[in-house]
Amino acid sequence: MNPTQVSESTKRLWLSVCGGVSPVDLHGPTRTYLRHLSDVKRRNSTVCPHGVMGSPVTNSPVRPGYYRMDIQKTTWDVLQTYTQLHPVGSGAYGTVCSAIDQKTAEKVAIKKLYRPFQSLIHAKRAYRELRLLRHIQHDNVISLLNVFTPASTLDTFQTFYMVMPFVAQDLGHIMKKKRLTDRIITYLFYQLLRGLKYIHSAGIIHRDLKPENLAVNENCELKILDFGLARHTETEMTGYVVTRWYRAPEIIFNWMHYTQTVDVWSAACILAEMITGHVLFPGNDSIDQLNKIMRLTGTPDSSMVRKMQSKDAQSYVQGLPPQKKKTFGEVFPNMEKHAVELLEGMLLLDPEKRLTAAQGLSQPFVCEYHDPDTEPDSEPYDDSFESLELAVGEWKSLIHMEIMTFDPDDPRRTAM
Repeated sequence: MNPTQVSESTKRLWLSVCGGVSPVDLHGPTRTYLRHLSDVKRRNSTVCPHGVMGSPVTNSPVRPGYYRMDIQKTTWDVLQTYTQLHPVGSGAYGTVCSAIDQKTAEKVAIKKLYRPFQSLIHAKRAYRELRLLRHIQHDNVISLLNVFTPASTLDTFQTFYMVMPFVAQDLGHIMKKKRLTDRIITYLFYQLLRGLKYIHSAGIIHRDLKPENLAVNENCELKILDFGLARHTETEMTGYVVTRWYRAPEIIFNWMHYTQTVDVWSAACILAEMITGHVLFPGNDSIDQLNKIMRLTGTPDSSMVRKMQSKDAQSYVQGLPPQKKKTFGEVFPNMEKHAVELLEGMLLLDPEKRLTAAQGLSQPFVCEYHDPDTEPDSEPYDDSFESLELAVGEWKSLIHMEIMTFDPDDPRRTAM
């Protein structure tokens, strides 16, 4: 089938995602994708009226080059190069196993998403995470080593696996076991700011920074994990995303167009927790969280209230009893002064006045490690797909195409 013969709806989908690249200009596996997309769209409109794909076939034959095993009551079909699988973690969206890559003899982490095509939300989230991981290439941010599916065709494609560097422990686990030394805290926080500067320069907001999403290896090297909630700066966002204790006040206020400094707030909460050994704002619910924050920062002034897009938030804040901002040095009397200064700049209520990650790197607290020549920015990240209204089958097809065109030697070279 010639690419010029694909349906007009297929061409429109491709052009909307690719920013004007014609399917006529595409070759190899991408053409295979285009040959399937029209059929998938037709089947979805008749077999799957609600946009939800069927359950995976668990008794299907194992694809050559793969082997099958059950892990935590789920079936894994894995490339034979990855051996010695052991479950190391699971969450709301997937399970992670450690494995040995026989090609490199290195330990890796393999993530399998739970039913990524069960709904529009799951399918788009899976596509977003895959695109982000393909784009990111930085020492302090998790990257994608490989992505594969046991399905031999788009018709049988129901799940996929993402391979990433393995890091044994997360910061939350480490902090529960022992207190960190001042030097280790400084080095870890420097790496966190360095990673944030990189992803923010791409226009990406992580949105779910917490100790459990920061991996630390035996050499004290830190990587930012879990980009399932990450979004581009331009994208309109909902309020309930970051784990409550690390949630910036503007998210609680339900501002829709918040900025990358929500990650800076979360990072400051993590820094305070590393130093003191205690969660900085352990709110029991959103209201309690906000109250605990304001006991330290004081209530918002009138100029900040006017910036709130939610009238309900304005009314609520205006009805709060006035509180003055506390002196951080008195709240943290045993904390090193440069750490106090950094916290004070990162925990400003007004996100427009809050330090950025790049500004944080130039602060005295991390000056021992700061080197502008080794703190790179990212290439711009294209998230134009976020505005697309697609069916589950179409997101599935786009994910399939990304997997088919993945090059481990050049992971950033996406199909889009």
